[in-house]
Amino acid sequence: MTMLDFETERAAAGVPAEVVETPRSSRRPTTERIALAALLVGTGLLYLWNLAASGWGNGYYAAAVQAGTQDWKAMLFGSLDSANFITVDKTPASLWLMEISARIFGFSSWSVLVPQALCGVAAVALTHAAVRRWAGGTAGLIAGVVLALTPVAALMFRFNNPDALLTLLLVAAAYAVTRALERGLTRWLLLAGGLVGLAYLTKMMQAFLVLPALAIVYLVCAPVGVWKRVRQLLAAAGAMIVGAGWWVALVELWPAGSRPYIGGSTGNSILELTLGYNGLSRITGGEGGGPGGGFGGGGGGFGGAAGLLRLFNDTMGAQASWLLPAALIALGGGLWVTARRPRTDAARAGLLLWGTWLITHALVFSLMEGIVHEYYTVAMAPALGALIGGGGVLLWRARDGWTARIILAAAVVVSAWWAVTLLGRADWQPWLAWVVVAAAVIAVAGLLVPARRLALAGAIGALGALLAAPAAYALQTAGTAHTGSTPLAGPATSAGGRGMGGMPGMGGPGGAGGAGRPDGGRGGFGGGSGTAPGIGAAPGSALPGGAGGPAVGGAASGGAAGGMVGGGGFGGGGATSAELTALLTATDTTWAAAVSGAQSAATLELATGKAVMGMGGWSGDPAPTLAQFQQWVQDGQIGYLIGGGQGGGRGGGSSSAISAWVAENYTAKTVGGQTVYDLTAPLS
Repeated sequence: MTMLDFETERAAAGVPAEVVETPRSSRRPTTERIALAALLVGTGLLYLWNLAASGWGNGYYAAAVQAGTQDWKAMLFGSLDSANFITVDKTPASLWLMEISARIFGFSSWSVLVPQALCGVAAVALTHAAVRRWAGGTAGLIAGVVLALTPVAALMFRFNNPDALLTLLLVAAAYAVTRALERGLTRWLLLAGGLVGLAYLTKMMQAFLVLPALAIVYLVCAPVGVWKRVRQLLAAAGAMIVGAGWWVALVELWPAGSRPYIGGSTGNSILELTLGYNGLSRITGGEGGGPGGGFGGGGGGFGGAAGLLRLFNDTMGAQASWLLPAALIALGGGLWVTARRPRTDAARAGLLLWGTWLITHALVFSLMEGIVHEYYTVAMAPALGALIGGGGVLLWRARDGWTARIILAAAVVVSAWWAVTLLGRADWQPWLAWVVVAAAVIAVAGLLVPARRLALAGAIGALGALLAAPAAYALQTAGTAHTGSTPLAGPATSAGGRGMGGMPGMGGPGGAGGAGRPDGGRGGFGGGSGTAPGIGAAPGSALPGGAGGPAVGGAASGGAAGGMVGGGGFGGGGATSAELTALLTATDTTWAAAVSGAQSAATLELATGKAVMGMGGWSGDPAPTLAQFQQWVQDGQIGYLIGGGQGGGRGGGSSSAISAWVAENYTAKTVGGQTVYDLTAPLS
């Protein structure tokens, strides 16, 4: 493109003449291309290595993927079972990705988990590309490395929760806005809006946390007139509504009697799920907020008590906060460096975009009173990388002045102190703290002593001080099997294993599972045990969605604590006895069985490949009603009812009423240590 062509395109886009600049070269030096290739290959190895050790990961979502490979309607709606009784409690885009993989390559642990790893590699590549456009190739590479080595990223890009695809889509939207900022072209902004809409179909309202960053940076920094900026943002909002709204409209308009119940809602409505359980209730902890509000009390569940320091507590801290202080310092320093530049300056726009992204997420995750899990913080990792890489390079270029040197040194010192603090919370590799301290000393000396010979040593020391500890945690995370619904990155902290929402003694081994935790796993709602990934929660745990019943299979089925099939609890994996598996596999009814709770149903579905009705869904939904269940039994659509469970909190006891009715009217027998009612054999 010639300069004349470039100016003509800018004029056609409505860019004022005074902001026309020479186009940035897209050609990368050979060394940068080699470094980028090494970064992406290394990221792929980190996220793919021994991936199948985690089995199904989160069995709840794995069962939904299995259902989607068996039935197209189940795939469209995100059903937990192939007979379309109830959906998972999220929108289904992440399931679509896994289901496409499983339909092509067959349903297996690899076909479920590999797409998550590829999302991670793509997110690193796009973060590099976005930061490179406003801070240069070195900054982009640093940003990619920071993202790849953030411990929670090494966890979630190896796990089948929706967060991997969510993070990739939001990074892609930020890249599109970065491109839109360069020339003020509407098409890039429309793409960003569509990507955020697709991110909504991945994890609902969490996708909207990036909107302040995307909108503010374009409104302030775009190189077009103010009213055109407003019109373009409105058009992007329209693209976002279309990107998300087509599926929402389809679900709302589809006759409720011929689609699955919307899991997580009390009124079988996707709009209610969006605004309630997965929306405002996550912020306020009110009705529909689930365990985060109910158990924790004022946000004390799961990720700890709400407050400005939540991200630094015993369980949140080691996930993504290692470089949070340094990123904020780099943001402030970068804004100082660019303070006198024009409104449309690309570097300041990049800082504003990623800084607003980081601050918005940090404040929401810190102060929300409802459900919050530690792994949500993976959405902060791209912004941490962008600010460390972009802000750090901007300060490095200004290091001839003392102010920039002092800011860089302060970032290193604060990060080293915080890394040593976090390392002190875990009885793991105590020598690593000394490595961090040594690297920090070299960095500070190289940054503050006005000798150019020490500059390179200072830069290398700074990167070592910043990255040594989170990189070690990322490697430990990648080498550990994780199952369940609430995994944690890194080794155990001084807080030890936790029960539900940090309440000791209320959960079995869960979440993180596998080696590295003295209790065999992170206490929580079910999940894997330390002896065998995929074993369910300890029996007898009282959980929303169904009280713990007798273990299915128990130690005889390969684990210390058998799967909680009788309960509707949270968690992942699970084990069932060979006898029960054989019984359900031989059925030819629409649903092989009904059981209290979605996780219990998921365990049985993965064991048998059959549709299982998870009464009450994930969190005690009022489905099915007793009358519906009686009609399905009369029609011969349900083979068995697995006993031992009861209805969940919001469901009004429908599962309990169903269980009582079945116990009064149908024959019970014991199969593999579990009470089973044959719904084809009434007592009278």
